[in-house]
Amino acid sequence: MHIIKLDATDSTNSYLRKLSASETVDDYTAIITEKQTEGRGQMGTIWSSQSSKNLTFSVFKDMSEFQLEHPFYISIVTALAVLKTLQFSSISRLSIKWPNDILSANKKICGILIENVIKQNKINASIIGIGLNVNQTEFENLPKASSLKILSGKVYDLNELAIAILNNLKDCFSLLKDGKYDVLKAEYETRLFRKNKPSTFKDAEGLMFSGFIKGISDSGNLQILLEDNIIKSFDLKEVSLLY
Repeated sequence: MHIIKLDATDSTNSYLRKLSASETVDDYTAIITEKQTEGRGQMGTIWSSQSSKNLTFSVFKDMSEFQLEHPFYISIVTALAVLKTLQFSSISRLSIKWPNDILSANKKICGILIENVIKQNKINASIIGIGLNVNQTEFENLPKASSLKILSGKVYDLNELAIAILNNLKDCFSLLKDGKYDVLKAEYETRLFRKNKPSTFKDAEGLMFSGFIKGISDSGNLQILLEDNIIKSFDLKEVSLLY
């Protein structure tokens, strides 16, 4: 694996995307920065992180040899790789808040942003951005955020965590390449936050409704059991889970 360390950059995803557009980048090349000035999350949100305290990095994944019908499996693989890493870091009550936030209990500790590079109507590569709260202990105006240090009381080595995540990404992508879709999807669904629990959601119009998370479709849509005993699928723009 090839790791490039930067003192600061606007966004590791943007940096890696530009790099891969201008030169050949090795599979699993990672860009790690001490400070990210314009970190991005899902749906255009801002990812804020204290300098040198957290793990903010992006990984280049060559997808040219994958026969992938549903791109959401890249999100599944990434979320499971992070979970696998954190399980060995004394972090308990881990779950995935759809689509790919990582929680401990009900506190967010990791966000994932995946941007695919399309060539000839096929995913040629993925830029996988991971923001993991590690040694930061104060999150101003972010009551639902936490970190590994807050949860365990330990100080973590950022490089060791990055290498562990990269190794687990390789293992999980091997399963994907071997077509183990059912295995990956089943493990992801087992880890879904608030699965089979009464939950409140908000739709695109801002209306709230109740339901039970049952799983996901192959395309990554969230499947919710509604009050009239009908399971309906929602994409990321159509629903958000309130918790």
